Amino acid sequence: MTEKRLLPVSGMQMVKVFRKVGFCVDRQKGSHIVMSNGDDILIIPNHKTVAKGTERELIKDAGLAVEKFNKLLKK
Repeated sequence: MTEKRLLPVSGMQMVKVFRKVGFCVDRQKGSHIVMSNGDDILIIPNHKTVAKGTERELIKDAGLAVEKFNKLLKK
């Protein structure tokens, strides 16, 4: 049950996970980091804690399941 729950993460933690699945940082403007894998673009807020709804949408946009994201986060 806990695998499906979103864990509280920072913007930099999200960047590290998305790097593991093939995204790279293109640029940063202010507190927003733009990542791309060639096809998809993610805009990650560089905040201490990313809002749950934003976190869920970014995970979905990256083509990941919450369970897979949590496993990559723990590695």
